[in-house]
Amino acid sequence: MEADTLLLIAVPIVGFASGFINTLAGSGSLITLPLLIVLGLPANVANGTNRVGILVQSIVSVATFRRRDAMPRVGVAKVVVPSVLGAAAGAALAVDLDEEMLERTIGVLMLVMLVIVIARPRRWLESHETGRESSAWLQVPIFFAIGAYGGFIQAGVGIFLLAGLVLGSGFTLVGGNAVKNLIVLIFTIAALAVFIANDQVRWGLGGLLAAGSAAGAWTAARMAVARGAPFVRAVLIVILALSAIAMLGDIQIADRPR
Repeated sequence: MEADTLLLIAVPIVGFASGFINTLAGSGSLITLPLLIVLGLPANVANGTNRVGILVQSIVSVATFRRRDAMPRVGVAKVVVPSVLGAAAGAALAVDLDEEMLERTIGVLMLVMLVIVIARPRRWLESHETGRESSAWLQVPIFFAIGAYGGFIQAGVGIFLLAGLVLGSGFTLVGGNAVKNLIVLIFTIAALAVFIANDQVRWGLGGLLAAGSAAGAWTAARMAVARGAPFVRAVLIVILALSAIAMLGDIQIADRPR
C-alpha cells in the first residue's frame, strides 16, 4: 500500500482522536494539523480544512450532551456571550507576535494548570451550583479575555475555557465540558466562514477528518456523562502534560485552532 494511501486512511483515525481529545479537554489540533500539512496542504489551508472537523465534532458533542441532559441550563449566556464577543475582537486584531515566546508562554500556563488539577482535585471533582462561584462582573472580563485569545490565537483555547468554566464559574467538570463545546461551536462557525470565503478549505480531506472527529466526539461525550468528573479529570491531566511538552518543544503551533 502506498504511503499516500496510508496517510489518507490515517485522516479519519487521527480525526477520531482529535474529536475525543477536544471534547474532553482541547489541543486536538496538535495532531490533526501536522497530518494535513504532511498530506501537502499549505499551513493556512490546513488550518481552514481542520475547522471542518472541529465544526462537526462540536455539533455532535453539544447534541450528545444535550440528549443526555448534561448541558447546563443556568448561567450559560453570561459565559457564552462575552466569549463570543471576545473572539470577534481577537480575530480582528493585527498585532505582531513573537511566536516562539507565545508557544513557551502557553506551555508554561498549561504546566501551571496541570499542577492545579493534580494538587487540587476536589476543586475539579466537586459538584458546584452553576453560576454561583463568581459574580457576572468578574466572569464577563474573564471570558471576554479567553474569547479574545481564542479568536486571535486559538491554540489550547478549549483547555483555558474549561478552566474558566469550572474554576471561575462553578460549572461541574462534565457540565463545563458541555458549555465549552457550545462556545467552540460558535467560534468555529464564524472562523470557517472566513476560511471558505478565502478558498482555504479542502472539502475531501475535511470530510474524512469530520467523519472521524464526529465519532470521537460522540464517544467522548457519552463517556464523560457515564463516567463523570474523575474520568474527565484523568484525561485532562494527560492532555495538559502532552500539550505542555509539545508547546515547550520545537513544534510550531501559531495559528492552530483549539
